[in-house]
Amino acid sequence: MVERTSLGVVRGVLIVNPHATTTSPLTTDVIVQAASHELDLDVTFTTHRGHAVTIARDARSRHLDVVMTLGGDGLINEVINGLLEPDMEGPVPRIAPIPGGSANVFARALGIPTDPVEATGLILRGIRNGRCRGIGLGMARIERPSVREDRWFAVNAGIGIDAQIIESVDQQRMRGRSATPMRYLTTTVRELLTRIDRNTPALTLSRPGMTPVRAVLMCLVQNTAPWTYFGPWPIDPNPWASFETGLDLFAMKSLGPWATARAARRMVLRTPGLLPSRGLLTWHDVAEFEVAASREVPMQADGESVGSVTGVRFLARPDAIQVVC
Repeated sequence: MVERTSLGVVRGVLIVNPHATTTSPLTTDVIVQAASHELDLDVTFTTHRGHAVTIARDARSRHLDVVMTLGGDGLINEVINGLLEPDMEGPVPRIAPIPGGSANVFARALGIPTDPVEATGLILRGIRNGRCRGIGLGMARIERPSVREDRWFAVNAGIGIDAQIIESVDQQRMRGRSATPMRYLTTTVRELLTRIDRNTPALTLSRPGMTPVRAVLMCLVQNTAPWTYFGPWPIDPNPWASFETGLDLFAMKSLGPWATARAARRMVLRTPGLLPSRGLLTWHDVAEFEVAASREVPMQADGESVGSVTGVRFLARPDAIQVVC
């Protein structure tokens, strides 16, 4: 239940990413007015990457009850990493996501409407009624040359081609281009045709009690389903992934035309039985596994590039945070 002060007032902060794909000043104003009417609310706009981590950390140190977000999955990722920093003490505020990004996988997986005003109404009613839900998260223990760091993720993570595509789209966004579904599609085709190294797979996957899987080109890790959206269509290599289970993995050892086409068909149709096991690896409901890389490879977490890595240990963390929904 969302706690209230002795005066019956819920204290919270609304973190807004003003540059999120589907966030507008008019919509933001409507949401701020509605939320301020029911909560003792601070409103903060992010100004740079990583800013929401600092805001969320401050919200926990001030013992706020709820952290609302208006933005996409990248904003959610920063908030979770700020709230769950290991050196923090005291209760963790609940999070309340209002979709404002391009895919909004986290909010949609929770059953929150994609319309931000309608989502705000649902969330405010949830706060009013003390309704919340515990969900599991993924933890990535990242290794880089001479550096190790922990990174939470709520929706997905990836090593290889998907991270490379996200890096490319980020570079285009810095040049003023919007991150539309068509932008991701054209970037994916270009990366597959011109930049992907198909001949020297760098990844080895291992988990307790199993023989390591070598010569892997790319892997996707899901904490929920779907993996992402192309407009209204879910793209889902592991449709059984869930906040209530461990992590799911989809990995490929070949990115040839035939293997890529069949993998794409599987993702769009969301039918796990379409592909043979040769060249493809899937794991469901896994508590822990590792990815080792023979060279630095790009990684993403919740659709945000986290740079190049040489290894990652993935861990499922059940019931890690409370969500108002």
